[in-house]
Amino acid sequence: MRRVYPRGPAQFSFGPGIMTPAVKMLIWANVGIFVAGVVIPPLGRLLIDLFGLRPQAVLTGLRIWQPVTYLFLHGGFSHILFNMLVLWMFGVQLERLWGLPFFLRYYFITGTGAGVATIVAGLLPFAFSEPTYLAVTIGASGAIYGLLVAFAIYYPNTPILMFFLFPVPAKYFVMIIGAITFLSVPRSAGVAHIAHLGGLVVGYVYLKYGGGGGLAQFGRFGVMAEIKYRYLRWKMGRLRRRFNVLPGGGGDDWNGRVH
Repeated sequence: MRRVYPRGPAQFSFGPGIMTPAVKMLIWANVGIFVAGVVIPPLGRLLIDLFGLRPQAVLTGLRIWQPVTYLFLHGGFSHILFNMLVLWMFGVQLERLWGLPFFLRYYFITGTGAGVATIVAGLLPFAFSEPTYLAVTIGASGAIYGLLVAFAIYYPNTPILMFFLFPVPAKYFVMIIGAITFLSVPRSAGVAHIAHLGGLVVGYVYLKYGGGGGLAQFGRFGVMAEIKYRYLRWKMGRLRRRFNVLPGGGGDDWNGRVH
């Protein structure tokens, strides 16, 4: 004797799928540090002072770790929410494509490169340079913008919602935000446009011309990883259909699929 259950509702998915190890680790680290700073405000201020990126402190105080550590600090809930959301949406796909070692290397190269760009900008003879030299920059945005340009290189025609309103192919999306960021650099008060632009430029140069083997690695490993992932998804879809349940009712349905 068998049981026949009513067919369940249709299932929908959102986002890039199951979170990958490096993305999960980065999100937990960022969120953990943010929560610790919110719960214990003196600790939060100390973390920003010691590990936030201040070009003056790096060049005169020898706090050489700041171009890396600033990536794990955020200034508010909306700041960390946006950065972690983009890290999840685009980082998962890129980590599946590249694998964990190359993904982490690229993430920290673009993030650190954005920090170095901020330090260099603070030394330039422009009106925005002195405030940049003295200000503290925090946030993973430099690395996040690096992920955006990488996604646009590998998936140029994938639509991205511009301003969460209308879809734009990834390659044009990155061009638009790059132009907006560049034009916003002279008005950098409160927003690290220089770090954003630095992440875009460093990411593009590293993947196109660097020795990291980004595009070459895509040819050697990424294609096979993507094919394997697509095959597993297709196979799981077939298994779901094969073992789907039948709607209740009369009639001879012994030849159908059973749960």
